[in-house]
Amino acid sequence: MDARIQQSVVANLSSRPTPIVVGPFVIGLDPSTTSPNINYATPRPGAPITVADVAALVAAFREADRTPRLEYVTSCAPTLEALLLAAGFTVEARHDYLVCLPETVKAPPTPDGFHLREPATGDQRAALVSAQNEAFGGEPVAAEEDIARLRRLQSSGGVAVMAVAEDTTCAGGGQAVPPNGTVSEVGGIAVRTPYRRRGLAGAITAGITERLFAGGAEIAWLEASGEDSWRVYERVGYRPAGKRLYIALT
Repeated sequence: MDARIQQSVVANLSSRPTPIVVGPFVIGLDPSTTSPNINYATPRPGAPITVADVAALVAAFREADRTPRLEYVTSCAPTLEALLLAAGFTVEARHDYLVCLPETVKAPPTPDGFHLREPATGDQRAALVSAQNEAFGGEPVAAEEDIARLRRLQSSGGVAVMAVAEDTTCAGGGQAVPPNGTVSEVGGIAVRTPYRRRGLAGAITAGITERLFAGGAEIAWLEASGEDSWRVYERVGYRPAGKRLYIALT
C-alpha cells in the first residue's frame, strides 16, 4: 500500500503545470503561487538517494524561487530523512495516512437543510474556495488562481463537492485529485464554523469518496489533522495504513 500511495503522489506532482525532475525527486511546481503547501517535492518510491541528489534538489528549489520542502511516505525512502536533516531541513510534521476502499466506504445521510453539489460555475467554485479558506482560518475570499486551479482539477478527472444550505450559502466542501493508477488523495475537507457539529464533514468526505469509486478509483486516501477529523474519517470507512513525513528547509 505504501508504494501505491507514494507513486500516486509522484504522479500528482508530475501533473502540475511545470513539474521539475531532479534525479530521484519530482518537484510539483505551480507558477501561479509560491505556497510551499502546493510547491513541494517527493521521491520516487524505492529510488536510491545520495547527498548530491539532495543538494541538487535544494538548488532546483532555489532557482525556482521556492522553499525547499518535501512530503512523502517514509517507508518508500527510509534513508532520506537523515540526509535531509544533515542538509539543514527541519521536520514539520509526521502524519498517519488513512485509506478507504469501495468495500469499506460508509455514506452517512446528508444533514437536513443541506445538499451536496459539484461546483459547475466560477461563482460556485469561488464559494467553495472561500468557505475552505474561512474554515482553515484565512480570509473568506477566493483568488482567481485558486478558482482556476479547482477548475483544472475537475476538468482533469478530479472531484470537488460543496455543501450548500437552503439559503444557497456554501457551508463547506472538499476535493480529490484525479486518480493516478486508480489511487486518489482526498483533501481540503472544510466546514465553516457556524455549520459544524452537524455531520457535514462526514457527508462531504463520503460524497467525494463515493464519486471517486464510481469513476473507477480503487483507493482513496487522506490525512487527519486531529482527533476530531480522525473520528469523522473512520466513521466514513477510512483506516490508518502508513506514515508520511513533512519536512522543509527555511
